[in-house]
Amino acid sequence: MPLPTKITVIGAGSASFGENTLSAIMRSKKLKGSTLALVDRNADSLDIVHRLADRLNREWEAGFVVTAQKNYQDALSDSQFVVNAIEVGARENLWQRDFEIPLKYNVRQPYAENGGPGGFAHAARNIGPIMQIARDMEQACPDAWFVNFTNPMIRICDAINRHSKIKSVGLCHQIYQGYAMVGVALADDLGIEIPDGLTGMHAAVDQHPIQHRIKEQIVPLIDIRAAGLNHFTWILSINDKRTGEDLYPRFKKRFFELDPKFEPLTRDIFSAFGLFPVPGDTHLCEYLPWMSDPNTKPWEHYNLRLYDWELFANVREFELHRLNEMAGGNATIESLLATDSEGAIEIIENISGAGSHHHLAANLPNIGQISNLPLGATVETPVQVNGAGIHPVHAGALPEPIAELCRRETAVAQLCVDATVEGSREKAMQCLLLDPVVADISTAKKILEDYLTEYKEYLPQFWN
Repeated sequence: MPLPTKITVIGAGSASFGENTLSAIMRSKKLKGSTLALVDRNADSLDIVHRLADRLNREWEAGFVVTAQKNYQDALSDSQFVVNAIEVGARENLWQRDFEIPLKYNVRQPYAENGGPGGFAHAARNIGPIMQIARDMEQACPDAWFVNFTNPMIRICDAINRHSKIKSVGLCHQIYQGYAMVGVALADDLGIEIPDGLTGMHAAVDQHPIQHRIKEQIVPLIDIRAAGLNHFTWILSINDKRTGEDLYPRFKKRFFELDPKFEPLTRDIFSAFGLFPVPGDTHLCEYLPWMSDPNTKPWEHYNLRLYDWELFANVREFELHRLNEMAGGNATIESLLATDSEGAIEIIENISGAGSHHHLAANLPNIGQISNLPLGATVETPVQVNGAGIHPVHAGALPEPIAELCRRETAVAQLCVDATVEGSREKAMQCLLLDPVVADISTAKKILEDYLTEYKEYLPQFWN
């Protein structure tokens, strides 16, 4: 049995944390007697999640000690795990500005969250406060694991890995988009029921329940092994869990029999490179050099949808309202019995309890698990978790053309990180010039200057 442990969650007031990770932790029988320290600068959101945690603790007889602090430094001492879910600023508003600023110079990003100029701005805002957390962890809890959920995942994890002494792991559920697309293609072969209304793997509110229903059916049936970079991983193998059969050839045949309008960019990349990209068109488009041409307008050809910033801001408010109703005892908590921590609970239970767990996808420094990507780069592969920590599973070499795409993104990510940590405008400029979205030097200069001016309060290091 695990020894009682201390888990500190920074950014605990987010609706998604309260819905998923919080309830999964509180359900854990193995962590009974542990301490859960909830931290958020937003007092109202923190109060909602704290009261919800108290209710779960009481009604589920979870046996936790639950605390709440606005200042994370007050919670770090004795922590074995620090879960990071922070996001600087009003997320949707800043994301929209990240997209709009380059648009002034005729640079239309396909998504602007993790890649492109928007990926630079997004990462730069978050890296500052996250590196401060790492510095404080080095003093208060130097042996703790930093469990990261904040995007851009590659860049945040790279900052911690290369610029601090803290152990970090990045967790993301995107691998399940790959499972869902395999489920769609092999539906008849494996007896998967595809609900009506599926239009793709994009982040639309009406698509989430449909995608989830497919994932529920396909995950018990097959095993997928994937490797690459976060939101840019590639399926290496697909096997039937019951028979061991290699399903990749049949999947390839069936996928190209689907309606060509289903994930058309994924379809073209699969055809060109021979391996199936996991994330779906919405994220895949961020790392490719063929998605931003103002003349050919590939976003129209591939029907690449932007994030609906206003809608999701309203959804976030609605979710917090719903959690508040649960916290106050005005709504049932039954739905929280089936939530998924997106990997946090499996990591915490098996490290603290010397267990053994195979996790499908986690972000760690490359120590050779992907042999033709740079050592030290943050890569995403399966991992094995036990009392000694988190250990990457060997994936071997990616096909060289795919590796080259990943190497370019790695270089862009590391330049972004170094620029932000050092306050180097030179490296920031190099980051934009190497980014596949940018095609003009003078335009890159203008975008960078506008970003640094617009976000001066978040990026003071560039103005010293």
